[in-house]
Amino acid sequence: MARELVAMALRFLHEYVRASDLAVAAAVLFVCSAVRSRLSSRPGEPMLWPVVGIIPTLSAHIALGDVYDWGAATLSRCRGTFPYRGTWGGGSSGVITSVPANVEHVLKANFDNYPKGPYYRERFAELLGGGIFNADGDSWRAQRKAASAEMHSARFLQFSSATIQRLVRGRLVPLLETLSEQERHAVDLQDVLLRFAFDNICAAAFGVEAGCLADGLPDVPFARAFERATELSLTRFYTPPLVWKPKRLLGVGTERALVDATRAVREFADRTVADRRAELRKVGDLAGRCDLLSRLMSSSPPPHPPADAAAGYSDEFLRDFCISFILAGRDTSSVALTWFFWLLASRPDVEARVLDDIARAGGDVGAMDYLHAALTESMRLYPPVPVDFKEALEDDVLPDGTPVRARQRVIYFTYAMGRDKATWGPDCLEFRPERWLNDKSGAFAGGAESPYKYVVFNAGPRLCVGKRFAYTQMKTVAAAVLARFRVEVVPGQEVKPKLNTTLYVKNGLMVRFVAREQRHELRHPVPAAAHLAGGCSLQSINTTVFPQKLTRPVSFKFILMDSSSVSRRTGED
Repeated sequence: MARELVAMALRFLHEYVRASDLAVAAAVLFVCSAVRSRLSSRPGEPMLWPVVGIIPTLSAHIALGDVYDWGAATLSRCRGTFPYRGTWGGGSSGVITSVPANVEHVLKANFDNYPKGPYYRERFAELLGGGIFNADGDSWRAQRKAASAEMHSARFLQFSSATIQRLVRGRLVPLLETLSEQERHAVDLQDVLLRFAFDNICAAAFGVEAGCLADGLPDVPFARAFERATELSLTRFYTPPLVWKPKRLLGVGTERALVDATRAVREFADRTVADRRAELRKVGDLAGRCDLLSRLMSSSPPPHPPADAAAGYSDEFLRDFCISFILAGRDTSSVALTWFFWLLASRPDVEARVLDDIARAGGDVGAMDYLHAALTESMRLYPPVPVDFKEALEDDVLPDGTPVRARQRVIYFTYAMGRDKATWGPDCLEFRPERWLNDKSGAFAGGAESPYKYVVFNAGPRLCVGKRFAYTQMKTVAAAVLARFRVEVVPGQEVKPKLNTTLYVKNGLMVRFVAREQRHELRHPVPAAAHLAGGCSLQSINTTVFPQKLTRPVSFKFILMDSSSVSRRTGED
């Protein structure tokens, strides 16, 4: 009977319905659905089109290159929150918000209902495995506890500070001095800072010298593979699952390239863990090492997964943990510094106060309150991670009354939060470090601000454990550079954010370094490469040096420029 009914329906369609009739009906249905969606939405909300949702609007602003500013303006018109939906069948829907109360609800008050979720974990599974930045629940809590204990220890703090000083004095400053002696040359500051950050984070995580800033600026296979794996993992966030999952199953295209890149990263990490484990068995302890890997390998872990009380942390856990640490620390601080130097170049009054702060502190970065405020203000306007999200486990209602269904995502727009007039006042778009200082004493007073209106370092239980490490690195680099050089941004270049999970400067930032006549020297001694704080040591990565063949992710753009034009590579990095 059912087959006969289906056959009759098909005959009817074949005999009486033309393709043009179906097209007209589909068009009418589309228009009616669009009108209904527009009438049911609040004023100022972006259009959610039938079938394709918010995708056309997003695509248009991505093409225009103003998607971050568009998002901030839209949230301002919508009182801080609006719903979104992707394409039908894509499973992407939820709300976008910049309301601090909503962010506090998600990151603290109802924390257990908003994990990173399977959507995030699946896309970073190959690169991060079960590492702390790809974990939820008990696994995340165990890793968080281990990270806090080790990274906040006096020995690790001393080691990381000494490592930063050694890299700044031994690698970064000599490079910039060479550049400053060649007045017609310009360099991509973002690339230089990415190289520095990768060297520093590898030293802190694995206790190895990556050598990205070594003489000749060598090609570093691990750095190249890590950048490639990160970029390919991110493509999964904007590629429909119906596209990338079959490619993963068949092992073709970008998914094949991702497997190759992550294999290179994991092989290096596995080899480093195995070598360190062999060293531990041979000498009995790792007292001469203070890096995160050695500290974890030498520590007594909690008696539950991912560790066994007797055997210690597993090699897989150590590998994934350190890879996550590198991912979190490699790009964020270097990108933040790039935007900081760009803002500073247009504000000589702020630069003068920063220089006074450096001179007054006498080399003690902890005493540089105005520099701390200036970096904090820079990250308010240009947060290294402009957007983040969590996924709801159960139905919920946000403090502003917005409903959230189970498995929907709450996207908190950090970039928009830093530019909200309701939160920061009518001068919210102005670069004004003084807003973070005590009016009477001039000391940094940012700790009095709610962390849920400034979520640059996240907030709540997931507050960044490397916040102190990041500030130490940024302040040390900024102080060393500004004490010796004027950083002049080359005119004529378009400076705008790149669409990515990290707020890169699209196409980089071309600058010249001009030596100052009077230098504000930092007074810290330079630790030797093999003898850092507390007798800690580093080992070198074996690299193949290609003096003129540089890698794309950490490429060093060293370009001869004249005074009237900017000759630089175009396109996205």
